Amino acid sequence: MDIQKLKQEAAWHSLSWESIYSLLDTSGKGLTNEESSARLSQFGPNKLPESSKTTLSRIILHQVMNPLIFILVLAALVSILIGEGEDAIFILLVILINTGLGTYQEYNAEKSAQALQQLMKIQAKVHRSGQIKTVSSEDLVPGDLVYLESGMKVPADIRLWEASVLEIDESFLTGESLASKKKTGNLELEITVPDRINMAFAGATVLSGRGKGVVVETGISTQVGKIAQNVAKGTSAKPPLILRMEKFIKQITFFIVGLSFIIAFILNWQGMDWASIFFFVVALAVSAIPEGLPVALTVALSIATRRMAKRNVIVRRLNAVEALGSCTIIASDKTGTLTVNQQTAKKILLDNGNRYSVLGEGYNGEGAIEAENYEKDDPQALEALVRVGIMANEGGLRKEGSDWIHHGDAMDVALLGLGFKHGRDPEEMKQSYHTGGIIPYESERKFSGAFYTLEDEIRFGAKGALETILGFCHCDQEFIDQKVKEAENYASKGYRVLAFAEGVSLTFEKKDTYSEEDIPKLHFLGMVCFIDPLRSEAKESIKKCKQAGIKVLMITGDHPATALNISKELGIAVDGRQVVTGQMLLDAGSTESEAYHKLVINSSVFARVSPIQKLEIVDVLIKAGEFVAVTGDGVNDAPALKRANIGVAMGSGTDVAKEVGSMIVTDDNFSSIVAGVEEGRFAYDNVRKVIFLLISTGGALVLLVLLAILFGLPLPFLAVQLLWLNLVTNGIQDVALAFEGGEPGAMKKRPRKPSETIFNSVMINQTLVASITIGVIVFGFWYWLIEIQKMSEYHARDLALLLMVFMQNFHAFNSRSETTSIFKIPLKRNWILVIGVIAAQGIHILSMHIPFMQKALKIGPITLQEWFYVILLAIPILIVMELFKLYTNRKSESEK
Repeated sequence: MDIQKLKQEAAWHSLSWESIYSLLDTSGKGLTNEESSARLSQFGPNKLPESSKTTLSRIILHQVMNPLIFILVLAALVSILIGEGEDAIFILLVILINTGLGTYQEYNAEKSAQALQQLMKIQAKVHRSGQIKTVSSEDLVPGDLVYLESGMKVPADIRLWEASVLEIDESFLTGESLASKKKTGNLELEITVPDRINMAFAGATVLSGRGKGVVVETGISTQVGKIAQNVAKGTSAKPPLILRMEKFIKQITFFIVGLSFIIAFILNWQGMDWASIFFFVVALAVSAIPEGLPVALTVALSIATRRMAKRNVIVRRLNAVEALGSCTIIASDKTGTLTVNQQTAKKILLDNGNRYSVLGEGYNGEGAIEAENYEKDDPQALEALVRVGIMANEGGLRKEGSDWIHHGDAMDVALLGLGFKHGRDPEEMKQSYHTGGIIPYESERKFSGAFYTLEDEIRFGAKGALETILGFCHCDQEFIDQKVKEAENYASKGYRVLAFAEGVSLTFEKKDTYSEEDIPKLHFLGMVCFIDPLRSEAKESIKKCKQAGIKVLMITGDHPATALNISKELGIAVDGRQVVTGQMLLDAGSTESEAYHKLVINSSVFARVSPIQKLEIVDVLIKAGEFVAVTGDGVNDAPALKRANIGVAMGSGTDVAKEVGSMIVTDDNFSSIVAGVEEGRFAYDNVRKVIFLLISTGGALVLLVLLAILFGLPLPFLAVQLLWLNLVTNGIQDVALAFEGGEPGAMKKRPRKPSETIFNSVMINQTLVASITIGVIVFGFWYWLIEIQKMSEYHARDLALLLMVFMQNFHAFNSRSETTSIFKIPLKRNWILVIGVIAAQGIHILSMHIPFMQKALKIGPITLQEWFYVILLAIPILIVMELFKLYTNRKSESEK
């Protein structure tokens, strides 16, 4: 067999059987054992390459591959070189704590299931050497003759030559909410995967019927395999926090390096030798780096993951927490996310003009049937329609404890649920009416029917497409036109419509199979309208997204008309001009073309798109500067989930989607995704608060040192005291600040611009004000102690250090909000911060009285009076920042 020729031929759905047999060198009898063994050596096993497992060492490496960690390691090495061993120990302790916290969080969240392989590890029934045998799906080869039956997993990509009432669930691959009804025969060349109804694809589930076909693709060449290749080759877009932190690290690095050169020039001008200048500048650079930031950042994100878990969002990677809050677009799957993914009877239209609404949703019997109007009091008409829906039914629905168990076609299950809501037990009805025979549903027939005994009569009930059912009834053309128009009206609203009819059979006789010739003339009963209902919270959640400045896109494998109507009801689209189909994308040409980009950017609904097209849509949006969150549950969603800035997998979806996604929504609910967005915004706000606290106090320390140099004073703090402030005093408070509850109104702000850095104008201004205020006050105090009071450097440093601790204590409360007064923020929103501030102050006071700490920090006890005076000196930082918030708020209001 020519493998190269075989690989080039991918349009199996369009080929004649003669061409297929020729290409595969097989026949309608399958292969021999010898041929299959030879081909297994040639093509390899029918499985996908196994991905490497996520190991503990890899997780640890992921944690330390952080630019700020690199700077801290360098700082530790320099500290050792200049003889500051205590500094190095402090820094290395920070690295150890940060790595430990991050590793613990990621290791607990990581679920490294070998998902794609599990889809392929199944048994297959094949015809080899004249015998039907069961083999491992891994042993299948192109040319094998395979049998399919209800409940089986499809073991490879198969071209069907027999399909008897064969329905296959391919939603994991195509995104279609309804089962694919299979048939044989050649199809057109240029059709998408969902429309290839003469094919069965690896990993799909046979829901009903039976079939037979020839294996045409195995392993990596299957549709699942092609997706696996895209996932493997695809690259994930960096989360927004990583992008912003990288910019932040560059900013702070350039700032410190630039400042170091300036200070070095000044010191040299003052007469200090270059060796002393080098060691001093390095020490100052170490003190300016916010050593506590990695730990605080990790804690803030870890807290957010726990809060998200309470709102049904499981985070697998810490960086994903903030990414969801930064998204500007949510590209959502329809089925199961915006809808409940369970067809439900919602409207009953009887022949006599009576109309009913059906309450409840999903595959269960909970709900009721309520009359909308009574044009004719005829309760038997409703009973007859429900009866036909139960009798001409191959599905199953029963209650076990508090759970409802179902199987079979979605429409059949929905009709059984309708029976329960009408007060009828389907199983009891089937048994009491003694089914005499059935005509099963086939796509060519477009109906199903059943014979049953009722009141000593043999009756036949049928349900199916309206035109087909009307053909069995006594109806004039005016009546037919009226019903067709009514059905089209509901279909245009996204409903699927089934018609029902019943009649008495006078010539019934028991036999194995029945055909249309056995059907008596029927009486038209009416129609039932079905829909996959919207989740009750979805509409409000999308409205909330709009208020938050987030655009919601719907990407689905469903029909464009269905997608349009659901999107209009949800408020995603206004009219059909915002709906794009997979075919329209193909017609637009290359994904790099302007026409393709305009089509994607200006649309809100994408229907009948392939997995690769979904990936391309996401890629275009990211290149356009959007931060994109993608939701999905199937194998078809995996490439897009990986490519997105943030991939959100559904809890009930395939393991493939969960493996690729950065987070998992356990209840499959769009409202939970929106809740995750809110928590993500809270997390980013808290990260900003922590950075503001650390950088403003760090900036104050740098300013303090600069002023001391300029005025020719001794250095206010020793290196170990600087690290004590950064790692212990502030370290407790910044971690406590990470527990801050979310500020009201977070979901009424527009998303941050992708180009926005952490240090935007607001952060820069407030950091400068806070740094200058703290730095000037502490320097003034230091100048007064040294120059005016002529106090010893030892005791002066003791008092100055206490003042800095108090400044940090008060400033931690300033950092709780960028705009809201600290007196308007309830303490109960973060009791941990209150405890943290008290602890930071308490630890410092305790250190003043412990000999070991006195020696290490070069500090000693102070009087109660001195302690009181220092508190008064720290209060101005509260007043200044309150005035700054008042000014910026008024300025913001005037600019609106």
